[in-house]
Formats: sequence, structure tokens, C-alpha cells
Amino acid sequence: MSGRTRLVAAVVASAMALAGTAAGLSALLGGGQPTTAIASADVVRDRLDAGATVIDVRTPEEYAEGHVVDALLADLEGGAFDDVAADLPRDASYVVYCASGRRAAIAVDRMIADGFTDVVNGGGLDDMTDLGAPVQVNTRRDRAVSLLSGDEQ
Repeated sequence: MSGRTRLVAAVVASAMALAGTAAGLSALLGGGQPTTAIASADVVRDRLDAGATVIDVRTPEEYAEGHVVDALLADLEGGAFDDVAADLPRDASYVVYCASGRRAAIAVDRMIADGFTDVVNGGGLDDMTDLGAPVQVNTRRDRAVSLLSGDEQ
């Protein structure tokens, strides 16, 4: 192997090592592409019917506009997720959702990495509604009336 070929090989190997390190750090820090796909409707429905804990990883503002009844709010991007997840039993059953399924996939990946054994991505709030999950919807008008009457939830 010539000197130039060895140099090119060393540069390529170094680049690949750095790319792997960057991907590893990205996954560790919660970035990168999630690997957990949205579960099938049957799987999610079975978990819901069996009493799985539902976790909403959207923002508090999104949650206030409407959410699955009794869902735990664990804002993934706002930083509350880790605190909420830390207090949950690892062997219980969970369905995680967001608006589209992207944040839920990230949350599910993190939960599995942290030792949770039964966690599925429920997709978005619309997916959960389509499955028949009871949803509390608060329109801006409902919220305004609630605030005026002192019945804030």
C-alpha cells in the first residue's frame, strides 16, 4: 500500500470513527432519529384495554388543548420527561403518544434504554382518538369560560 493510500485509509477510518461517536453521543443526549415505530392499532388497543399507563410527551400547552384522559404529562422537549420517567415502575405497561409519533418514539427509545420492559409508541393524539381512547378536549373558548368561572382544570 502506498503512502497516499494509507493516508486516505486513515482519514476514512477516522471519519467513520468520528461519525460513530457523533451518532452515539446524539443518541445518548436524546437527539438523532428515533428507532421505535408507531405500534399497530391492535397492540395499542390491547395495552389500553389492559390498563396501561398513558404518557403524553407533548408540551403543557398542547396538553391543555386536549389530551387522553388521565394521561401523565411528561414534556419531552421541555425537560420534564426524565423526572417523570424516573419515578415510574420499569415493569409496568405504558403507551406513549405526542402529536405525530416522533417525540413518542424518542421517549420510548429512552425508556427502553432505561430498562422499561413494556412500552409502545401510540403515535399522535389523533391516533389515540381513532382507537377510542377517551380524550378531554379544551377549546380556547372552553378554557376562557373555565377561567372566568374559576373552574380551571
